[in-house]
Amino acid sequence: MTTTTAEQAVRESTPGAAPPGTPRRRTGRLRRIGLPYLLLLPALVLELLVHLVPMAVGIVMSFKQLTQFHIRDWGAAPWSGLDNYTVSVDFDAPVGEALLHSFLVTVGFTLLSVGLCWLIGTAAAICLQDAFRGRGLLRALFLVPYALPVYTAVITWVFMFQHDNGLVNHVLHDQFGLTDKPSFWLIGDNSFWALLTVSVWKGWPFAFLIVMAGLQNIPRELYEAAALDGAGTWQQIRRITLPSLRPVNQVLVLVLFLWTFNDFNTPYVLFGKAAPQAADLISVHIYQASFVTWNFGTGSAMSVLLLLFLLVVTGVYLAVTSRGRRTADA
Repeated sequence: MTTTTAEQAVRESTPGAAPPGTPRRRTGRLRRIGLPYLLLLPALVLELLVHLVPMAVGIVMSFKQLTQFHIRDWGAAPWSGLDNYTVSVDFDAPVGEALLHSFLVTVGFTLLSVGLCWLIGTAAAICLQDAFRGRGLLRALFLVPYALPVYTAVITWVFMFQHDNGLVNHVLHDQFGLTDKPSFWLIGDNSFWALLTVSVWKGWPFAFLIVMAGLQNIPRELYEAAALDGAGTWQQIRRITLPSLRPVNQVLVLVLFLWTFNDFNTPYVLFGKAAPQAADLISVHIYQASFVTWNFGTGSAMSVLLLLFLLVVTGVYLAVTSRGRRTADA
């Protein structure tokens, strides 16, 4: 009895000590569990305010007949139901036909840009895999286009694509004589290739950075064993490097696809509000439908359709790549 009484007295005299049967230990466990969510709360709030709320507002706007006449009080705009979506997908009408053309241009541009970015970035990363004098300098130079602000880089290309005194025409026409006359790069059909050039120039360093990081995880013993077995450089790349980079490339291609398909800054800075028909990407087309023609309802419907398309493509891509990964592991 004396020992039990002494232990109770020590517990009562100790600050913060919990008597037996109290939920203090459970409370501490709940605090530890809730701490990560508390730390994530600011990011979740910003994500809600910056992305989710505007997305929900845009979906609501797509069902309204919202034009410049209701812009001051868009909530009072009359409901149009699915009319905005019907107009957008009516490919026999001018609005739908223009949207389809912009969609096809964007698909072709995205496939070429992503393919070239991946190819150039992978080739550069493989070439700089082995140590040699000046490798660090080359790595730093290769990352300059990715580190530059978008507006600075694109405006520089605007000056280089000028018809009379641009560097591109000076090199192609004046120096090498590859063209009969100086070309117009920012208008007409050449605008597509100008846009593709700028997109690849500023996008491939990202692929180079990701692939270079993935190459660090490939054991050097695999290359040494392959070299002892008589495998050449191309066989090592085909049998060791590319299969080992498959998980990295799956994420890289998806990120490049989403970034390129949604790219607005590059064509807007390169061409302005009215992009040429050959370079009419869907992001600029939706901007023109919303802020140039002041038909925000139709523009919102186009944005929702674009979101649905990207969700479907992403879901199919992830399903196919996950199935291929499970098959390879089996």
